[in-house]
Amino acid sequence: MSEKRTIMAGILSVFLAVFAILVISCAWKALNWVWLKPKKIEKFLREQGIKGYSYKFLYGNTKELASLSTEARSKPMDLSHHIAPRIMPFVDQTVQKFGKLSLIWLGPIPRLLVMDPEMIRDILSNKFGHYGKTRTNPLGRFLVTGVISYEGEKWVKHRRIINPAFHLEKLKMMLPAINTCCNEMIDKWQKLISSESCEVNAWPDLQNLTADVISRTAFGSSYEEGRQVFKLQTEQAKHIIQSLQSIYIPGSRFLPTKRNRRMKEIYTEVRTLIRHIVNKRENALKSGEAQSDDLLGLLVESNLKEIKNNENSKNVGIAIDEVIEECKLFYLAGQETTSTLLVWTMVVLSMHQVWQEKAREEVLQVIGKNTPDFDGLSHLKIVTMILYEVLRLYPPVSSLLRATYKNMKLGNVLLPPGVQLSLPTLLVHLDQELWGEDAKEFNPNRFSEGVSNATKNRVAFFPFGWGPTTCIGQNFALLEAKMAIAMILQHFSFELSSSYVHAPSIIVTVQPQHGAHLILHKL
Repeated sequence: MSEKRTIMAGILSVFLAVFAILVISCAWKALNWVWLKPKKIEKFLREQGIKGYSYKFLYGNTKELASLSTEARSKPMDLSHHIAPRIMPFVDQTVQKFGKLSLIWLGPIPRLLVMDPEMIRDILSNKFGHYGKTRTNPLGRFLVTGVISYEGEKWVKHRRIINPAFHLEKLKMMLPAINTCCNEMIDKWQKLISSESCEVNAWPDLQNLTADVISRTAFGSSYEEGRQVFKLQTEQAKHIIQSLQSIYIPGSRFLPTKRNRRMKEIYTEVRTLIRHIVNKRENALKSGEAQSDDLLGLLVESNLKEIKNNENSKNVGIAIDEVIEECKLFYLAGQETTSTLLVWTMVVLSMHQVWQEKAREEVLQVIGKNTPDFDGLSHLKIVTMILYEVLRLYPPVSSLLRATYKNMKLGNVLLPPGVQLSLPTLLVHLDQELWGEDAKEFNPNRFSEGVSNATKNRVAFFPFGWGPTTCIGQNFALLEAKMAIAMILQHFSFELSSSYVHAPSIIVTVQPQHGAHLILHKL
């Protein structure tokens, strides 16, 4: 008996020792995560002259960031294009206080604000392969992954397979679908005008327009199912934004909270819907029954071609789960980007009637009252200048994020692994040193000789990103925006309603918090 007790006591001692080691190890990792590592990085960066906020235990600057954002959203702003203090108040104040290379803290994660065009060029060109995508909150995967989140060989493969769907000739094929959707919205607005004018909230209508466009151009005959995907993705985006406003605690996504359960339900439902659409399309293409004149068909066709041409190679093509993620990305990026560009273009042209008249005169001169075609849209120089200027003042995405995963030199600064790099697109677009004294004013003439001339070949304008990771759908978004604006200008003049409230805010993209109430006049 004593021998058994001795053995049991020995086993218990080993168990307790292992348990103690695990507890100490976890405690050490937690201490390193929330204090030792942040303070070490802070000291390293300060020794190189980088100014910014000191690290505060666990929270960093998240409380100030959330407080200033809530305060900014609580009241509208004057009719001005200087929207940075409302969109990103904490970052705007940080740059004013510490300069264009400054340090803030997202919890225990250091974030370096970078506004120097040469540094931005190095980061976005990723020429050394050391600036990766940020991976701070795994909940983002519930909304979208796809090519936007991949790196290395996987990114190269997906980009190669997706590229054919966005070739110019393929985009031309989608113009009839875009035209159909635009006509439906214009017909709706014309029916609302009982005499010569009426007030509309253009924002939900433009959201519906771009949702219909992406539904038709991405899923063709399955666009009704695509609409359901859009509704679910919109709800998912709201849940993700709410979760990002607090510090992410590793493992918290596994807790059975109401939000986590709903996010998983949406994730499963969206995948089921898209899987059904993709399976139908793959089977139809293989049997020669379907035409590949929409984004999904082009993607499936390109993927099947990749697999067929590399039958003897491993790891070719993309799996159906990956096709599903690319479809989700089409939806989010395609709908959000274009709807915000359109709504701010209408708001800005309502504020600047002279430019609205110039754009309308150009449309009527180049296209007349005819249905816009690709050639006509390509000759709309003034409309293009206006769209670029709107993208400068109201970029859909207010900042881009990258991160270091190795020791890296950026300009004269040495960066350790684990530092986030924030490129505040909006602040760079408003920088008077880069754009002149009228940087915060609406002046499409600055783009009269193109983007390169306007930026003096510096990376100072990147509403769709820059370099090898430029948004693959940039041409699609601009083509859709030109078509919609041209058709609106053909049929209506518009001005701000007295009920319009200027309140740009971030909900995935830069959106009008209280809508876009405009007075439409029939032409």
